[in-house]
Amino acid sequence: MKKTYYWFFCVYLLLVNTICFGQMNTEADEVPQMATGMRADGKIYVVIAVLVTILFGILFYLVNLDKKIGRLEKEVR
Repeated sequence: MKKTYYWFFCVYLLLVNTICFGQMNTEADEVPQMATGMRADGKIYVVIAVLVTILFGILFYLVNLDKKIGRLEKEVR
C-alpha cells in the first residue's frame, strides 16, 4: 500500500512541475487573450468550479474504492 501512495505522490510531483513550467510567460507584458476575455465575462469562475467539482468527485470515488478494497482484503485474510 505504501508503494502505491509513493507512486501516486511521485506522479503528482511530476504533474505539478509540468503545470508550473506551463504557466511561465516568456515576456512579462504577454497576457493570454482567452483568459482575459473569460475573466472579464466571469466565465473563468464557472470553469474553475466545474474542474474542482470533477476532481473532488474523482477523489471521493477513489477513497471509497480504497475503503471497499481494504474491507474485502480483510475478509479474505
